[in-house]
Amino acid sequence: MHILIIEDDAAIAANLYDFLQARGHSVDAAGDGITGLHLAATKNFDGILLDLGLPGMDGVTLCRKLREEEHIDTPVLMLTARDTLHDKLQGFNCGADDYLVKPFALKEVEARLVAIHKRHGGKVTDRRLEMGDLSFDPKTLSTRFGGTSVKLSPKCIRLLAIMMNEPGRVFSRTELESEVWGDAQPTSDTLRSHMYELRRALSKAGGYDPIETVHGYGYRLTSRVKS
Repeated sequence: MHILIIEDDAAIAANLYDFLQARGHSVDAAGDGITGLHLAATKNFDGILLDLGLPGMDGVTLCRKLREEEHIDTPVLMLTARDTLHDKLQGFNCGADDYLVKPFALKEVEARLVAIHKRHGGKVTDRRLEMGDLSFDPKTLSTRFGGTSVKLSPKCIRLLAIMMNEPGRVFSRTELESEVWGDAQPTSDTLRSHMYELRRALSKAGGYDPIETVHGYGYRLTSRVKS
């Protein structure tokens, strides 16, 4: 794997760098947020280790810019000493894939990186996905519905991409939660709130909601849902 470490603590960065390189990974490192964002946006990485407390640009801002402005979906594992629920939710809401509190075991860092890389790799496709009036381009992460561009958050993009790979299939709530958040889903209402956000954005753009609720089980994408 090609891994980017964005960490301002030189000792922690050096330990991560040496360990991951010794394990056969290719590693780059940045000591501040601005340099880290530049590297993440201009080079191809399989995973990013991101500290929250960075000089120049904090980790939350960096991650949000990476997702919303650069449209880059590289898996992000946040490493931080901040361990409150608020901090964790803030990390996930800005687009992080996983969250690990310092101090941590180097082997666990690698294991989590491999896990989120596998989840990410399983969903990546180069082909444009289309279903009726709805289209999604995985290369640019752009969505259009009824000829209108739809702006979505990173997690909503993930949800839509999963369902568009197999339109008509019913996805259970547990399956969607596992695919998008892995073991790091913060609350039981997270999927529901993101699904509401996705459906509202699609309905506003295309004039109808293409996602059907299968009561007691989950959701499926259809060509048209009757009101």
